[in-house]
Amino acid sequence: MIAGMDLPTIEASALLEKIEAADAFALVDALAPMVYAHSHLPGAMNLPPSMVDATVLGKRIPDRNAEIVVYCSSPDCDDSHETAQRLCELGYTNVRRYAGGKNEWKELGFPLERAGRPYVPAP
Repeated sequence: MIAGMDLPTIEASALLEKIEAADAFALVDALAPMVYAHSHLPGAMNLPPSMVDATVLGKRIPDRNAEIVVYCSSPDCDDSHETAQRLCELGYTNVRRYAGGKNEWKELGFPLERAGRPYVPAP
């Protein structure tokens, strides 16, 4: 949990609706680059905690009021908390967390991407 801050969350079904409707928001995968490269939620950008800095974010998410949804692998994963905290520290005001993460997303049978194309994990 972010110290002194209750980070709002979003449920899987609501996030899927936002993705399918092509809503204007930034979806951030906070996992390590190799994990992101294997598969990620559709349209997600990779931004693990170690890569969050003002210069990178100024180019990737220039609007500090933009809606941002951060996720990692599961509710027990700290990477999404750390990335979200750093985003807030840099002045981003509309940060939410998809707590279920990529593991829940896969279990629900929701779509994943790899290299910008649909990815279906082996059963």
